[in-house]
Amino acid sequence: MKKDIIIPEVENVFLAAVQEWSDDFMEKVWYAYLVNDSDFNLDSVMVVSKAFGTIEGEMKKTSILRHAFVEVPAVSVVKIEMIEKSLLVLNNEFMVTFFIGNTLYDKKFIFKSNLINENNTEEVPILFVEGIMVK
Repeated sequence: MKKDIIIPEVENVFLAAVQEWSDDFMEKVWYAYLVNDSDFNLDSVMVVSKAFGTIEGEMKKTSILRHAFVEVPAVSVVKIEMIEKSLLVLNNEFMVTFFIGNTLYDKKFIFKSNLINENNTEEVPILFVEGIMVK
């Protein structure tokens, strides 16, 4: 039965971490964005995020955060959450689930530990700013 389930490939949907100025913190902070670079609207989008990894030999993990978006239009972006500076040394995982029409899509995106830094940036499509992308 399990072999009969077809899980479609997620294409042209990815995550980006972008550094922006925050008046609250009076410094640049990293924000995670969901980028829909496809020709289709994403419906009933659910994003579940957490960070995990080892710091000084001790296993660390964060709480699980959940975000829901009714729709992410074609060729658009939506800001998910701020990535706290102390979490950049951990793996930051985002599980994204959405519908295109009646088909359910599911993909796990992971910003590996220490990947998010100014030295690894490239231009993010649609946003046209420097950032880190995971596809």
